[in-house]
Amino acid sequence: METGKITVKADTAFLDEVLAFIETASGDMPLKMQNQLAIAIEEIFVNIAHYAYKSDAEIGDAVVTAAADGEKLTVTFEDMGIPYNPLKKADPDIDAPADERQIGGLGIFMAKKLTDGMEYSYEDGKNILTIYKNISENA
Repeated sequence: METGKITVKADTAFLDEVLAFIETASGDMPLKMQNQLAIAIEEIFVNIAHYAYKSDAEIGDAVVTAAADGEKLTVTFEDMGIPYNPLKKADPDIDAPADERQIGGLGIFMAKKLTDGMEYSYEDGKNILTIYKNISENA
């Protein structure tokens, strides 16, 4: 199992660095799947950057780990920000008229739809969000 890790400040200025890391980790994954994964990664990282830490003065790190086992790519995000389980938030009603929808919530919804699994835990003062993406078309 190949494993890599990157630690960056939880700031959108580092999004390109995280995306480049994941692109390398995704290896021979078909382009369509890489694009889906990139959207999910962006949504999750931007949420961490915007909401995990209380103020710009105390921006902490985000640790992103990627591991491929030949069948799936596992990406884990860790931060020591405010405890928050995005999986507890109800999915938005995408069938409701736009003017009746609540603001927010589409990013995690999209990430859930574009990946093949997502888990959250809070351990040792860390938010840990793990996503899974099948590597091959046959998986």
